[in-house]
Amino acid sequence: MNGTAVGVDIAKSVFQVHYVDQETGEIVNKPVKRAKFLEFFANRAPCVIGMEACGGAHHWARQLTKMGHQVKLMAAEFVKAFNIRNKNDAADARAIWMAAQQPGKPVAVKTEMQQAMLALHRMRQQLIKFRTMQSNGLRGLLTEYGEVMSKSRDKLDKEIPTVFERIAARLPASLIDTFREQWSGLAKLDEQIAEIDRRMREWKKEDKAVKAISEIPGVGLLTATAAVATMGDAKAFRSGREFAAWAGLVPKQTGSDGKVNLHGISKRGDTYLRTLLIHGALAVLTHAKEPDRWVERMQKRRPKNVVIVALANKMARTIWAVLAHDRPYQKGYVSAKPV
Repeated sequence: MNGTAVGVDIAKSVFQVHYVDQETGEIVNKPVKRAKFLEFFANRAPCVIGMEACGGAHHWARQLTKMGHQVKLMAAEFVKAFNIRNKNDAADARAIWMAAQQPGKPVAVKTEMQQAMLALHRMRQQLIKFRTMQSNGLRGLLTEYGEVMSKSRDKLDKEIPTVFERIAARLPASLIDTFREQWSGLAKLDEQIAEIDRRMREWKKEDKAVKAISEIPGVGLLTATAAVATMGDAKAFRSGREFAAWAGLVPKQTGSDGKVNLHGISKRGDTYLRTLLIHGALAVLTHAKEPDRWVERMQKRRPKNVVIVALANKMARTIWAVLAHDRPYQKGYVSAKPV
């Protein structure tokens, strides 16, 4: 592999490519049509190709890797620091080219199976969002006619038939029928969400990594599948601490003149995965029959929210250890560094 670095700005139809020709020293910054993109790199010696980790990036990274190239996917916020003045395709490709030559941890290239699992999670979240919007919209419209519904979904399903009977005598039938359609639509969304959950459970039975980390307390079906799919290759992280920091579960640091100030968690990385870990930690603290001694000691000296985040951090590090070292979860395991 030669030392040439190439920056690629991905788009829908036309990609922008930036590099410096090693033989002539010419700065090349030109557009390449989507259909000719792989052909452009098929005729080149293996090189380092930098791209933003955006839509379609993992697909192109897999294709370029098969050709022998080394692909470095980078977060958009990392590339942004190298974009000077005007923002356009040529400037973006140049910024990516500069960022690809800097030291830093690239985003792990995901497999098609990992992306497929993430797609299920995204569609599930979208359905939940639609269900919440539809439920709140129905509640709001009924409030306009003096019918205030209870908060929970179970109580809504229990009360709404009686509400429809009361308002049917004074409101148009067309409106009542529409209300009923909206209400029945909630049940259809429930069925779609339940079907995705069933497919995830089937996936869990076949995936060794998902089954392994599901043994960790607080790591359920959603957390296990999302962690394996989001992480990519566990060995891309040097340690569990680095993975926890990547997930945004460590304190944010500021300071100068040698003084370091610690604040709340950084909240960097994938928000969805971090949310699942936090909820899993809360479930452990709330429902665990035999709390861990480490948790009990921390609860005596720290606020509840701090304990929840600390446990989520520990769960993230445990997930990394199980996946990176390819061994089952062991309750009460104590890591000991060799002397």
